Amino acid sequence: MEELKAIGQKEKNAVIEADFVVVLLPAGKGSHIELGIAIGNDKKIYLYSLNKEIDNIETTSTFYHLPEIEKCFGTIDELVDIIDLKSKSFLS
Repeated sequence: MEELKAIGQKEKNAVIEADFVVVLLPAGKGSHIELGIAIGNDKKIYLYSLNKEIDNIETTSTFYHLPEIEKCFGTIDELVDIIDLKSKSFLS
């Protein structure tokens, strides 16, 4: 349990110190906790879904539609291109 506590603290600190956060769907509970930390710390968030499940009314989360969330669809290569392009202007 102590090791889990230490890992959790490192993961929390990493999100807080990050310039932006990328969440890949489908995601587990840890990723959604990191998403919450990122939202709470006003981070820019890229939310990726290969098949647009983000917009499926049956399974989506209200948090996926906040203004700080950039929804990304397509291939992983396209995701990387989006992040590269946007982060250059975001970090400037």
